[in-house]
Amino acid sequence: MAIIRPFKGLRPSKEVVEQVIALPYDVMDRKEASKMAEGNPYSFLHISRSEIDLPQVENPYSPQVYEKAKANLEDFENRGVLIEEKEPTLYIYEQIMDGRAQVGIVATVSIDEYQKDLIKKHEHTRVEKEEDRIRHFDTCGAHTEPVFLTYRENVEISSQINTIRDNSLAEYDITSGDGVRHILYKIEDMSAVDRIVKEFENIPALYIADGHHRCASAAKVGAKRREHNPNHTGDEEYNFFMAVVFPDSHLKIFDYNRVVKDLNGLSNEEFLGALRTQGFLVETKGQTPYRPQEKLTFGMYLDGEWYQLKGNTGMSPDDSIGSLDVSILSDQVLGPILDIWDLRRDHRIDFVGGIRGLSELERRCQEDMKVAFAVPPLKMDSLLAVADQNLVMPPKSTWFEPKLASGLFLHKFD
Repeated sequence: MAIIRPFKGLRPSKEVVEQVIALPYDVMDRKEASKMAEGNPYSFLHISRSEIDLPQVENPYSPQVYEKAKANLEDFENRGVLIEEKEPTLYIYEQIMDGRAQVGIVATVSIDEYQKDLIKKHEHTRVEKEEDRIRHFDTCGAHTEPVFLTYRENVEISSQINTIRDNSLAEYDITSGDGVRHILYKIEDMSAVDRIVKEFENIPALYIADGHHRCASAAKVGAKRREHNPNHTGDEEYNFFMAVVFPDSHLKIFDYNRVVKDLNGLSNEEFLGALRTQGFLVETKGQTPYRPQEKLTFGMYLDGEWYQLKGNTGMSPDDSIGSLDVSILSDQVLGPILDIWDLRRDHRIDFVGGIRGLSELERRCQEDMKVAFAVPPLKMDSLLAVADQNLVMPPKSTWFEPKLASGLFLHKFD
């Protein structure tokens, strides 16, 4: 049973929404955020990356940063940049990128279901990133960015969403700077809201696509509020966090590639020999980039040359984790050959989202890295299977596009 709940969205006025909308807080660094928000007092980055307004504060996790986010949020409300709905409702959010649309429901979901693993996970979280969003949400008294969830498509829910969308006027219909079109519909008919909420009760589980840290942080903030509220009933807004819930058939997973700083003391020839010893067929592609699409194939860029690697898993196909291409690369190359065993903490490895293209792998190898590996994109069925078994994939296994925009809707729980 999946619980979704209407909420009073805090949203930009139509007059300034195109200036408010921003990329998610975690896809940029401080310098990039400052440049994006430069000259725009309405940019949501003043809330999600409030350190850009504190040039004298070097630590992005300073208490001053969270207090500044709260002050900026209050300022946006006082100026009418953000306006809260009078009554709770649901929204339909459509994104169109390169001609492909994904359409989901904006709602709040239960922290209890997250804690019971009815909102299923597939990644570990990092403590420092959790702590950052805990302080941010708790200080602001709001979930400032949504979590990206998915579910196995339900025909009835899809039919209801399509009917509402086809017979409604959009609240927003804008194209962001990255070329993604964002369309938001408010569901005005409360009987339609009730039908969608009821139909979601037939969904066995929701799955985190993107936003594991935001989920974990929202759940911990809610738990903290419960402890400090002697009159806690379970109906308070802090018991629910904001999400966009998409059917699985709408989503596209891009590859998430790896770049490594050195060859662990090996020469190029020794490294290529080690790959062959591990059972990889190594085929030279020259300067033609190679993007793998089939399982057990990898692209590799080394000293200006592209190679195709073809491996032999040696694993049971029933091993949901070990049979993943990212696991095979880790277990047979990154670990035993390059001595990179902890992908979350080893500073010799970095990760590049497939949306940046293979040219970004070449650029990194020309600037600060030695070798790059392009991996096939993960299949959605594999992600759901891993989550259903309560297993965890290697770090940086999935990259979803388009990303959810920031600033189009917020959820206040204070």
